[in-house]
Amino acid sequence: MNIGIDKIGFSMPNRYLDIKDLAVARGIDPDKFTKGLLQSEMCVTSKEEDIVTLGARAAEEILTKEDKEKIDMIVLGTETGIDQSKAAAVFIHGLLKINPYARSVEIKEACYGATAALEFARNHILSKPNSYVLVIASDIAKYGIGAGGESTQGAGSVAMLIKKDPRLSILNIDNTYLTQDAMDFFRPNYSPYPFVEGKFSTELYLNCLELTWKRFLKENNKKIQDFSAFCFHIPYPKMALKGFKKILPETMDEKEKENYINNFEKSIFYSKKVGNIYTGSLFLGLLSLLENGNLKAGDNICLYSYGSGAVSEIFSMTLVENYKKVLRKDRINDFNNRTRLNVKEYEKIFFEKIKIDNEGNANIEGNGEKFTLKEISSHKRIYNQ
Repeated sequence: MNIGIDKIGFSMPNRYLDIKDLAVARGIDPDKFTKGLLQSEMCVTSKEEDIVTLGARAAEEILTKEDKEKIDMIVLGTETGIDQSKAAAVFIHGLLKINPYARSVEIKEACYGATAALEFARNHILSKPNSYVLVIASDIAKYGIGAGGESTQGAGSVAMLIKKDPRLSILNIDNTYLTQDAMDFFRPNYSPYPFVEGKFSTELYLNCLELTWKRFLKENNKKIQDFSAFCFHIPYPKMALKGFKKILPETMDEKEKENYINNFEKSIFYSKKVGNIYTGSLFLGLLSLLENGNLKAGDNICLYSYGSGAVSEIFSMTLVENYKKVLRKDRINDFNNRTRLNVKEYEKIFFEKIKIDNEGNANIEGNGEKFTLKEISSHKRIYNQ
């Protein structure tokens, strides 16, 4: 039975900050961000947006009424949880009015969670072949004003409908994974922002890639030429480029290398405009590659997933016939229609805190749009539907 991605959707805030404006405001050479990180813009959330609203919008983009009736499991990967107990997937289940007889859970392991969600989805469908599973990766990367990682912030959500006989890609059974207990990036419960060991995190990302890649090739009797393109976890595009260079053989034919480079550049196109979205970064890269690249049915794509702490996984998928028919051709309009903020506006909106009174109430005073946070009443989050 072929199981894989039937449809894929994406949502992001409609506000962004030009990375050059941030550099000027912080007294930094813009080239440090645009060339050093390969970043050009980053999405900025407001207080009425969170991982639930972003996830619901991403799913709404792709789901039909029939899909919602057939979905019997929702798995959400995130490291920006809004509740220590209730899964964000449960909120999304209610907002989308999905079949009540569904399982809804949330997975956490830094930026890796949504990759584990894909495996859960496949195993569920193997036991229940007619099931539809909604996998969502939703995150908001926030480090604080003037913090070392400020230029890599971002926000967004990727939603994928997983089922048998998918119309987009088949998930191959070739997963190889690795765990190393390390403290390169982490956020204790008492801190609103993560702690990052930048140099160490980069080294760990690349080390995990090298180890997992070698084992992946050996376990599956594969070589790099078996894949037409690669997608990497993208904390920032230059990091993905370092990973890409790590696996490219020095002896590779120049024309062959050029094809890989062209596909890689297509995979980071959206992330350059969005910033880091943690669990969704790998899959935003996949979406960017599929919507902007020129791959054909039967092509194999290799994906490297990494979550600080650290867990990594390499797996692959195969594109199916006519896969482009389920993809959008006009997504660039979404980027062009966003509102550009200046640095003062960005600082006010992105870091504005919701003020909750002693009874656990807060009036969000948002724009009232669909799938936005409306209020907090007796500590309960209430969304506009």
